[in-house]
Amino acid sequence: MAPEHGRKPIARPFKLSFEFFPPKSEDMESQLWATVDDLAGWSPEFVSVTYGAGGTTRAPTLSTVKRLVQETPLATASHLTCVSATREEVAQVVEEFRAVGVNHFVALRGDPPAGVGAAYVPHPGGFENAAALVRGLKDMGDFEISVSAYPEKHPESADLSVDLDMLKRKVDNGATRALTQFFFDNDTYERYLNAVRAAGITIPIVPGIMPILNLSQLKRFAGMCGASIPSWLDDRFAGVEDNPQARVVVAAQVAAEQITDLMGRGVDEFHIYTMNRAPLVNATLENLGLVRQAVGQVKAVSAV
Repeated sequence: MAPEHGRKPIARPFKLSFEFFPPKSEDMESQLWATVDDLAGWSPEFVSVTYGAGGTTRAPTLSTVKRLVQETPLATASHLTCVSATREEVAQVVEEFRAVGVNHFVALRGDPPAGVGAAYVPHPGGFENAAALVRGLKDMGDFEISVSAYPEKHPESADLSVDLDMLKRKVDNGATRALTQFFFDNDTYERYLNAVRAAGITIPIVPGIMPILNLSQLKRFAGMCGASIPSWLDDRFAGVEDNPQARVVVAAQVAAEQITDLMGRGVDEFHIYTMNRAPLVNATLENLGLVRQAVGQVKAVSAV
């Protein structure tokens, strides 16, 4: 990412990106922009904004992306799904995002409208899956396209080979990067990466890092998306679940240790799920010995 506003990129031993989600209230909007302001000092390669299945967050996602593009120096990607939409409707959305300066999409199938675990049925006249969406995006323009990857396989996949076949189809159709579902067992990621490479897939498989804000909530979420939570995390968080300050200390240590171990295995790029909160992300990166710049690019106020 080219620096803007006189800002120089900071030195670090890996590439970094952040994920945000569109706010649902004025308070959450203020929190988001305070987080963006704070995390901009880490000079991420890009940031991404999630997009609800079936376009349920279309307007707030577009608003958030537009402001990131126009008011910050951050290279910005928008998530895009194909659930409950025709190809023409998806194309219209793509044009709206292109008009505000987006040239990078995170192309996802998306969750069924009834929620995680419900049967997925392609929309008549729509893209049947993420691979088809990637192809559609490439037909619409010369976009950078990131996709998802699942070290523990997608919960709807029969086995890992089915997952790898889908990932290969997404790559063959134009995807240039995969961002993984969060995981906490680095051996699982390494085995998955070896299987990906053995399948002839060469794009970066960027680990998705989830600093743990609340272990109990994470367990419930992980159960829905097929991610496992190692038992050793219970030991690490024992006695601090009701102490927010102590919990941040432990969570930052856990995330930093995971990144350090992955770096030792040759990983040089990470995608952090921020949950629109800066303190834990900052603590994690500071535990790695990094220092962010003070930039003050975005004011923590509601968008006009």
